[in-house]
Amino acid sequence: MSLNILIVDDSSIARSVITKTIKLSGVPCENFLYAENGREGLDVLRKNCVDVALLDINMPVMTGIEMADEMLSDEHLKSIPVIIISTEGSTTVMKKLQEKGVKGFIRKPFTPEKFCHIFNEVLGTENEKI
Repeated sequence: MSLNILIVDDSSIARSVITKTIKLSGVPCENFLYAENGREGLDVLRKNCVDVALLDINMPVMTGIEMADEMLSDEHLKSIPVIIISTEGSTTVMKKLQEKGVKGFIRKPFTPEKFCHIFNEVLGTENEKI
């Protein structure tokens, strides 16, 4: 199973680091797609086949939480798993995100092992090598 992964972060450096870390994790990726904010992210989702969306929380134009809300209320996008990647780490924020339907949370800084674990957990492939 090779994945199409959308990375939404307003920092080009963060997008590059996330991409490199996922590659190091061994998670098989067919394509990486990118957006600088939630509005661009929604446009990418509507034009491409995406298996997982990785969203930063704090971005201009539209935050990751706002994007996740729109995805979860859209019949065509709500089945795409959302993983939040952020420096925000309060249990209150994480709990609210889980209640909304966000599948996973990765706190910055992160490791390749963390990505492998969260992808296995979110995609339900814990017992197989993705």
